[in-house]
Amino acid sequence: MNATMKDKTVVITGATSGIGQVAAESLAKMGAKIVQVARGRERGEAAVRRLCQLNPAPHSIHYADLSSISEMKRVAAEIARAEPRVDVLINNAGALFGTYQSTAEGLERTFALNHMSYFVLTQGLRERLLASAPARVVSTSSDAHAVGALDFDDLQSVKTYGNKSLGGWLRFGGPGFKVYGRSKLCNILFTRELARRFANSGVTANCLHPGFVATRFGDETGGLMSFSIGIAKRFALTPEQGAETLIYLASSPDATHVSGQYFHKCRPATPSSAAQDDAAAQRLWQASAQLAGYTA
Repeated sequence: MNATMKDKTVVITGATSGIGQVAAESLAKMGAKIVQVARGRERGEAAVRRLCQLNPAPHSIHYADLSSISEMKRVAAEIARAEPRVDVLINNAGALFGTYQSTAEGLERTFALNHMSYFVLTQGLRERLLASAPARVVSTSSDAHAVGALDFDDLQSVKTYGNKSLGGWLRFGGPGFKVYGRSKLCNILFTRELARRFANSGVTANCLHPGFVATRFGDETGGLMSFSIGIAKRFALTPEQGAETLIYLASSPDATHVSGQYFHKCRPATPSSAAQDDAAAQRLWQASAQLAGYTA
């Protein structure tokens, strides 16, 4: 066993398939104990069995609807009680939806799952991360973030889904792709503000573009978009290739002191100008805190 992560505790979402599964299993092989947050029990239990075969550590899994703020608060509290330390938090769960869907708490589902789950879980584990420093927060974003700037008057994308005049490739992808891209922009802005707030604490925050990977992503989108994504996957990266940067940011000594960056292919990359807007990052943090019922 490669013992690079021996005695480290890694909390990860979206690890029952795709790049999250590869990352979790790779980090377990390095000696880490893996704490997963997942929705489906069948895949979750299978994931824990695989991890235990790779490394007989006390791996665990917590079940929740990751698009629910209250559920993510509950799970974060459960993990904080159960784990004396959290060395790495990997926010990786995400999805693309072809139509507008509202959660029980009144949030648009893409925003709730792809951004608010990152925000709430990180906030809930903040004290554990600080107490475990040096520690890391790694969040999966995408180059889809470059679709444009955030509309703070439409964070729940009601107007975007109702816009019938989207042109070009956005019309082909539908408003769902634009909403997905904005959620990935949120991931980068969240990372920038988190890094600022964690400055000099020993906790770093970085995000990444894994590339276009052949995973379960887009399988439940529906319609033409789901068909198109399925065709494109024939030319996509493997989950093993897509997970390389995720594993690097979670474990490499070279990333120990790097914070607030957007990575691609294990190297810092330059995101869009909208993703470098620190005022927008602070405004998003304040809006997210208000939605989650936290003090900004």
